[in-house]
Amino acid sequence: MTYAITQTCCNDATCVAVCPVNCIHPTPEEPDFGTTEMLYIDPKSCIDCGACADACPVDAIFPADRLTARLREYEGINARYYAERTPPPVVASPNFHTWGGPSFPRSLPADFAPLRVAVVGTGPAGMYAAEDLLLHTNAEVTLIDRLPVAGGLVRYGVAPDHPATKGAGETFARFHSHPRVRMRLGLRAGEDVTVEELAAHHDAVVYAVGAPADRRLGIPGEDLPGSVSATHVVSWYNAHPETAGDAVRLSAERVVVVGNGNVALDVARVLVTDPAALAATDIADHALAALRGTPVREVVLLGRRGPEDAAYTASELLALKHLPGVDLVVDARDPRTGAAIDAAEPGTKAALLRDVAREAVDWTPTPAPGRRRIVLRFHSAPVEALGTDGVRAVRVTGAGSESGTEIGTGLLVRAIGYRGVPLPGLPFDPATGTVPHDGGRVAGLPGGYVVGWIKRGPSGGIGANRACAEETVGTLLADAVAGALPTPTGTAQDFRRLARSRSRGLVDARGLAAIDRAERARGRDTGRPRVKLATVPELVAAARGGRWRRNG
Repeated sequence: MTYAITQTCCNDATCVAVCPVNCIHPTPEEPDFGTTEMLYIDPKSCIDCGACADACPVDAIFPADRLTARLREYEGINARYYAERTPPPVVASPNFHTWGGPSFPRSLPADFAPLRVAVVGTGPAGMYAAEDLLLHTNAEVTLIDRLPVAGGLVRYGVAPDHPATKGAGETFARFHSHPRVRMRLGLRAGEDVTVEELAAHHDAVVYAVGAPADRRLGIPGEDLPGSVSATHVVSWYNAHPETAGDAVRLSAERVVVVGNGNVALDVARVLVTDPAALAATDIADHALAALRGTPVREVVLLGRRGPEDAAYTASELLALKHLPGVDLVVDARDPRTGAAIDAAEPGTKAALLRDVAREAVDWTPTPAPGRRRIVLRFHSAPVEALGTDGVRAVRVTGAGSESGTEIGTGLLVRAIGYRGVPLPGLPFDPATGTVPHDGGRVAGLPGGYVVGWIKRGPSGGIGANRACAEETVGTLLADAVAGALPTPTGTAQDFRRLARSRSRGLVDARGLAAIDRAERARGRDTGRPRVKLATVPELVAAARGGRWRRNG
């Protein structure tokens, strides 16, 4: 029996580190690491020890003979990676494989005084940086977040029907109560405290503030009511406290989503999934209520290129194909679409659509009653959102007579990427939406560092932040050894008093634990894992052990 890595792989390579026979690739040392959609187990080398499954933070690894019908394809996907891979040369060794020499690139001398490091942002990027510092040095870490709860995109960006992926949050949570960690949640860097004040109280500051904005379409009608960003929709169904419960109106039978990346697929999937299935997740109460009463029966995904260039990963497409009660359809009016699918090499994303129904979709009528469906429309881009008081249709491109087609809808969702925003006090490159840096070191700001999407742009999933954090922490520690870090003028206690004076809703580790208990208690009342508190006052009240208002 062998193990197989499946859909929820986060690519952080924790499994690589524990494998005794080096059967998981690509490894962080290999050139294609970070370029593949997931990691793969070699079925010929796997010895069935299960170490990788125990270590996986997102429960993505299972024995191949126990894969469910929905995941069975991953046995072949894992094996196919090695069919196209040149095996490494056999080296005589008393071990299962040769091991590299010991290397400690992210450590400090034993007699080095503890560093005080602030990490701004508690999403995956910030937490990987904090983890690296705590495991490899004796640094004291202050975790700062503008929201009164930790988690970042793990809490507010992962779709609620992906609970295994959310499991990465549990891995990070063990550091929240670490004896060398102090939490200052509900404190806005750049507003409540300045970049200069953060620097004055810490040896170094790591900014992991992400890319919270969205990219614009730049078409007429984009600002009509009913035209929203995918970031807005994702925040809405994940109970983000800065997104109102009535922020998304589901009043039409058809929704048009511009883009076909994983976020676009998440939005489409959540909108048409049976609400009874979502009721077993941590989806926001207000979103669940809206979905139970929604008329939405069809979601159209627009991709400006063909199926061979689709932005989604193969694993997310496979999940869409197995969605209960939902039909997946390819709009085949453009002949290039069918031709690309039929000519695709086995195992490619286009080839995975070969068994998906094709239909020359007529957009004139409203969606047919009955089952819900998702329509993939390739070689098509929006040119105008039509309407007066709100979106009523979207004019899109197409081939031949399809050019200028109108698709009726009451909700237009743009899912064409995230974008970083300036943080007062930090340099910012508006062309890339990132902070200029060298190996994570902020240009012109001694002691300032960046990690995650604000460093490299909005690319890569949860696991990509691990290697990104390793580089930044390595740069920070090299600067510390070289004596290049500025000396702080304020103490940890000084910063604690400053933070309390600037934020009335400050939450520490004990308050965060109280929020977690409160949300889990709400979940027990309704048979769910948790019911999130959806406003800042609710979160702060729960952190202080007070009562919270029940939504709805």
